[in-house]
Amino acid sequence: MPTASGSAVIAAVYATAGALACWALGWTLWNGLAEPGIALAFWVLIAVGELVGRGPDPATGAGREAAPLGVAGALAYALLGEAGGRPTTHGVPQTVAVVLAAGLVGIVPHVARGRGPALDPLARRVLTVGFAATCFQPLYNTGTLGTWVASGPVYPLFLIGLLALTALCDAVLAAALASARTGWPYGPLLRDALRALPGIGSAICATGVVISLATAVAGLWALPVFCLPLLLTQFAFRRFAAVRATYRQTIASLARSTEIAGYTPHGHARRVAALSRAVGRELGLNAPDLDVLEHAALMHDIGQLSLLDPVPDGATVPLPPAEQRRIALLGGAVVRQTGVPTEVAVIVERQADPYRDQPVTARIVRTVNAYDDLSGESAGPGGALRALERLRLATAQDHDPGVVEALARVLARGGRAV
Repeated sequence: MPTASGSAVIAAVYATAGALACWALGWTLWNGLAEPGIALAFWVLIAVGELVGRGPDPATGAGREAAPLGVAGALAYALLGEAGGRPTTHGVPQTVAVVLAAGLVGIVPHVARGRGPALDPLARRVLTVGFAATCFQPLYNTGTLGTWVASGPVYPLFLIGLLALTALCDAVLAAALASARTGWPYGPLLRDALRALPGIGSAICATGVVISLATAVAGLWALPVFCLPLLLTQFAFRRFAAVRATYRQTIASLARSTEIAGYTPHGHARRVAALSRAVGRELGLNAPDLDVLEHAALMHDIGQLSLLDPVPDGATVPLPPAEQRRIALLGGAVVRQTGVPTEVAVIVERQADPYRDQPVTARIVRTVNAYDDLSGESAGPGGALRALERLRLATAQDHDPGVVEALARVLARGGRAV
C-alpha cells in the first residue's frame, strides 16, 4: 500500500488529470466536434492501439502499461495542424477529449478480466497529450508557429523537440507514480525511465511526428500506412518479452534443483532473489543490474549440488570461510555452463569473498542470503530482529554496512520486493 505521502502524490496527479479531462469533455460537448471525420479516425486509431495489446512502456521500458500505437496516435493528433492540405481547428480540449474517450475504451478489457482499470497510464496520457497540444495548437492556429518556423526542416525538428520534452514530462510522471505506489527511491526510477526513452520512446515520438506530417499532406490515408512500422515494432518487443520470461523461468527452475534435491529449504532461492532485488533498488541499481542481481540470487546456492552431504538446513553462513568460497566457486562453474551472462556467474563466485573485494551485487546476495539463513523457521520468535542484529555486528568484515542498512529499510516497509 502507498504511504501517506505517496497517496498524496497519486491523488494530486489524478486530480490534475481529472480536472483537465472534465474541462476538455465539457468544452467539447458544449461546442461540438470540429472536423468529426478526423476526430473519429484518430479516435479509432488510438482505441485500436489500446486494444491491440500492451507493449513496452516508453517511460520505463517495461511491458505492462503503455500501448505504443495508441500513444503515437494521441501525440500525432495533438500535433496535427493540417489534414490533406486543409487547416484543422480541433484545438486543445478536443484533443484531450478524443484521447480520453479512446483511453476509456482501452481499460475495458482490464475491467472485463477483473483486474480493475489501469488508471495510472490513462492519467499520464491525458496530462502529457494535454501538454503537447497546449504547446502546439494555439501557436499553430494563431499563425505564430508559421512565423517562427515557416518552412524547411525546422518545422519537423520543432515537432521532434516538442515530443522529446513531452517524453521527459511523461518519464517524470511515471517515476513519481511508481515511487508513490511502491515506496522505492524516486531517483533510480527516474533514471530507469530516462534510459528507456531512446528505445521504444524514440520510436513512438518519431511515429507521432511522421503521422502528423504525413496526414497534413496525404490526409487520413496516412494513418494506417505509417502506423504499420510501430505496430510491427510492438509485436517484436512482445516476442522479446516472452523470450525473457521463458529465460527467467528456466533460471528459476534451475534454482529449484537445490530444493528438490533437499540441499536448501523450500522457497529459499525465491526469497533471497526477491529481497535482493528490493535491496538493490533501495541502493539505486538500474534495471539491467537488478535483473543480473535477481538471476544470481536465484542461483546462488547451486554449488551445493556438488557436496556429498547437504549442509544442515542449507545454511552456508556457519561454514568456515574457505568452505563457503569453495561452494561459491563450484556454483559459479555450474552457472557458467548454463549460458547466462558472465556477470551472474561472477556474483555467484564472489558472494563468499570479504565484502570490500566484492561488487555491490555480490555484497547484496551475501547479506540477504545470510539474513534468510539466520531468520528461518528454526530461529523462532524474534528471529528476524536477531538476524538483522547479527548482520550489523558483522559489518567489520563480512557485510557491507550500507547493504545491511538498506536491507533494514526494506524490511521495515514489510520486505516489499520487485
